[in-house]
Amino acid sequence: MGTSKRLAPYYDMQAQHRAILSAARAGPLQSLTDRELALREHPLTIYPRPLRQVSAWVRFGSQAIRVDAKLARSTPLAAGIEFRAGDQTFRCWVWANAVQDRGA
Repeated sequence: MGTSKRLAPYYDMQAQHRAILSAARAGPLQSLTDRELALREHPLTIYPRPLRQVSAWVRFGSQAIRVDAKLARSTPLAAGIEFRAGDQTFRCWVWANAVQDRGA
């Protein structure tokens, strides 16, 4: 009995959601501070409908995990992302170099 190539993306998504929820038990989702964002010194771009697909490193407590996310906001140095796991939506700011474009 083999695996279905058609369902592989679904199984990958389900595995990622389980990994995110497991990591979330390690501690709260970390986000950049206001001081690190320095929004008074850097321009902020807000995307009305976050459609750009990215992969990003996030940290729950001391546990780091790579997630598939959508870019919602950005500055020259940081990215505001959102991602889902189960029925929860997570939002945080990460350094721009922690984000990689996945294409649409």
